[in-house]
Amino acid sequence: MTDGDQWVHTSAPYLGAGHGQGDVWAEDAAARGRRGTQTIVRAGKAAAPDEVAGALGLPAGAVVVERQRLIHLDGRTVESTRTYWPVAVAGGTALLGTRKIKGGAVALLAGLGYTAHLVREDVQARMPDEDERAVLGLGPRDPVLHLVRQTLDAGGVPFQVDVSVFAAPTQRLRYELRVGGG
Repeated sequence: MTDGDQWVHTSAPYLGAGHGQGDVWAEDAAARGRRGTQTIVRAGKAAAPDEVAGALGLPAGAVVVERQRLIHLDGRTVESTRTYWPVAVAGGTALLGTRKIKGGAVALLAGLGYTAHLVREDVQARMPDEDERAVLGLGPRDPVLHLVRQTLDAGGVPFQVDVSVFAAPTQRLRYELRVGGG
């Protein structure tokens, strides 16, 4: 949804295994009269940053599968996201490559028995580093939103961590929470 020049970012559509039909981002943007695309910049095994290793319950420096994507809205890069999985979850899968995955990563993971049952998101505003500033086309005083999403399975075991950076002036995050039995 857009609110003036801001994109209202809602995480829920990207978490369910039920979609599995196509590119949720492109569909979301198209439904709002916009054009959403993404580029997979890098994929493969890498040492987990400390924040990611901790969120996955792995030792510092553990090797994980990492996939880096740039998210574009109407031809402009609006988000940089790195997604991480333990090698035990994603090793030997299409997540190691830069090709699009039929049905998407959520559907692939669901087929392997990994579905989201609990998601934790931490968001902070901060100033971007020089690489983030260049990728997102930001000015010297433009802040970013830094989101870390931890996804846990039914047993409470984390199997995915996403680290996203958004241009703060163009984003608004929306959370809808259901509390109680219905």
